[in-house]
Amino acid sequence: MKTVTELAQEIADQELEATLAEVSFLAYRALADRVRAARRPRPPSLKEQALKTLEDAPGPDYPRSMTVLSAEQHALIRKALEALSDD
Repeated sequence: MKTVTELAQEIADQELEATLAEVSFLAYRALADRVRAARRPRPPSLKEQALKTLEDAPGPDYPRSMTVLSAEQHALIRKALEALSDD
């Protein structure tokens, strides 16, 4: 069963797609694609999230020689590494 928020998001997505279909029909395909990308951005990939976490973590460029991660950050990086193939 969907929550009210999920249902509202689904309806909003349908309305956006219907509007963009009309814009595309009027030969403004590039505009429709830009609007879709801006209004429904894709979430960052697991790799992008892990790299951003490491980029933002205090580390060797500070007076310490170690990088400090929270449990959540550690789990995210572990998940990203486990998703890699062993090749």
